[in-house]
Amino acid sequence: MEECAALSALCLRSKAHWGYDAEFVEACRPYLRIEPHCVRAHHAFVALDHEDRIVGVCQIDPGNASGNLDLLFIEPDAIGTGAGRVLFQEAAQRLREAGVETMTILSDPDARGFYEAMGAVFIADRPSDVFEGRNLPWLEMRL
Repeated sequence: MEECAALSALCLRSKAHWGYDAEFVEACRPYLRIEPHCVRAHHAFVALDHEDRIVGVCQIDPGNASGNLDLLFIEPDAIGTGAGRVLFQEAAQRLREAGVETMTILSDPDARGFYEAMGAVFIADRPSDVFEGRNLPWLEMRL
C-alpha cells in the first residue's frame, strides 16, 4: 500500500529528527513500518493538522490483557503541537475498547518523558533489537 510507505517514511523522518545518524535510522527501518493489515484493522491511524496534512501516525497491537503501542511518530515540524497527545489518547481508547487492561510501550529514550507525562510508568530497560548494547525504556499504563 502506497499509504503505508508514506506513513513509514514519516516514522523515519521523525526518528532522524532526534539526531540519529543515517546509518542508525536505516537500521531502524524494518522496525518502523506501518503494516497494511494494521491499517485495514484500524490499528494504525493518523493525526491531521488544521490543513488536513498528516502530522503523526500511531500503530497499536491489541493483545489479551496487554496491548502494545507499537509506533507513535510525529512530523518534526509538528512536534509540540499536541498531535502526539491526541494519538496517544486515541491509542489508549482503542486498546481499552478491545478489552486491553494494560498498554505496554517500548520507547525511544528521547520519548520516555512524553510517555511518563501521559501517565505511563517506567518498568525497566530492555535491550534494543537494532543495536547491541543499547537499551530502551519499557513503560506500561493501566487502562
